[in-house]
Amino acid sequence: MGQTSGAGPDFRTTGGRVRGRRSVDGVVAVLGVPYAAPPFGPHRFRGPRPAPGWSGTRDGTDFGPVAPQSARLPGAPVWRPGDEDVLTVNVWVPEEREGGPLPVLFWIHGGAYTFGSSAQPDYDGSALARAGLVVVSCNYRTGFEGFGHVPGFPDNRGLLDQVAALRWVRENIAAFGGDPAAVTVAGHSSGAGSVACLMAMEQARGLFRGAIAHSVPSAFFTPAVAAALTSRIAGGAGVAPTAEGLLSASPGRLVAACDEVARQCADDPATAVQAYEPVLFQPVLDGEVLPVDPLRALATGACRDVGLLVCHTLEEYWFLHEIAGVREVTTESGLLEFAAALGVPARLVAGYRALRPGAPVLDRYLALFGDARFGEYSSRLAEHHARAGGRAYLSRFARRRRTPGGGTRPWHTADVPFAFGNLDADGAAFLIGAVPDDEDRALSRRMLRAWADFAAHGDPGWPAVTAEATPVQAWAVPDDHLTDDAASGVRALWRGVPFEPYETSPAAGR
Repeated sequence: MGQTSGAGPDFRTTGGRVRGRRSVDGVVAVLGVPYAAPPFGPHRFRGPRPAPGWSGTRDGTDFGPVAPQSARLPGAPVWRPGDEDVLTVNVWVPEEREGGPLPVLFWIHGGAYTFGSSAQPDYDGSALARAGLVVVSCNYRTGFEGFGHVPGFPDNRGLLDQVAALRWVRENIAAFGGDPAAVTVAGHSSGAGSVACLMAMEQARGLFRGAIAHSVPSAFFTPAVAAALTSRIAGGAGVAPTAEGLLSASPGRLVAACDEVARQCADDPATAVQAYEPVLFQPVLDGEVLPVDPLRALATGACRDVGLLVCHTLEEYWFLHEIAGVREVTTESGLLEFAAALGVPARLVAGYRALRPGAPVLDRYLALFGDARFGEYSSRLAEHHARAGGRAYLSRFARRRRTPGGGTRPWHTADVPFAFGNLDADGAAFLIGAVPDDEDRALSRRMLRAWADFAAHGDPGWPAVTAEATPVQAWAVPDDHLTDDAASGVRALWRGVPFEPYETSPAAGR
């Protein structure tokens, strides 16, 4: 966050008083406030429990510990064995404000449901607070602690943590100058997937009026897949795949076992697509916490009273390839094998070849993967919501720049520092592909304004999707432009292709 200038004011919460820190940019940040009890010991693998209160004034000048994980992200804390108070929220409040309570933006970080934290520098809420919002972010259980299947315990514990954090907002945000009746949930990647899940969950009903989802993944597990992965992870940890066995394994032991199982997925995936992208955790369609895929839920009118703003980038998977997060495919036969593993018709392979004549196989593979995982699913969420009577807006991040290295790509994560106004944050230059220039800064101001206007008024500034048309705001430099998906060859290719939860691979029982 920006330079600090000293201790900030006190705020009274249901748990006790907390004091944040004041920045020179006119924002007070209150960090690391517990919204639920530490989810370990007798509370491990259970739903979130109320946080214990405290006496005196709690120091809120540092982020709370992150959930168990092995990731080391630029500028963010790392998990250390023994860190247990991982269910905390952070609040950014503008010091100068006029009139009544401010709209609230509640941010859910991404990280493949496996890693990440609210303390990542590109998620600092100061710029959005200066735009007239109260910004809240939360840590929640990721990896096995949050999304692993444990017999006799609830699935989707990470989603239940997010609901508990939203309830904390409802009960406490007025003390920070926020309006509990004007909450917009927002997230990117698995954070956007979480936003979509919250729209489908009865437990989250009434806790927010707007939703912003950037790069929503089309990835959900059946209970059978979740159980198969638990068996593998338990085996890697040397314990039985039972509640008793899993409880006996320390969080660190399970993190190590998950890392090893992920490494094995290239040769022995639990679901066929894991051979190409070894992500072990997705929301589980358990029939209870998450009764149905959000795409189907929105198509039936679930949450039609919640406004929805969706965005995805044009070249999502080039980023995952850049960080070696996906297996390479460079032959035509390999591309057909990938389509089969992904569960999409072979005609899509021919369609992408026609749309990208002369493009290398790798480029067509990354385009197909990105549209399958993020682009088409995100677009359909907006369309299904609109056709069921909801208000939805769709945008795509299309910004490209020439650079000495060749040029930037509109890839996965590049849009987030722009929307937060954090182009100079630690690590942001890598995420956006270049050191920001004046045109980038102007684009960032436009995207941040769209988020703020949507959170405040439900309208980001371009036409909504309707039952008849899908207008799309394309974020670009030097200028944005409006397009219509009626003319999109990519969208036409995907017409009629269903999205289904993953099933176990034929090799899963080996």
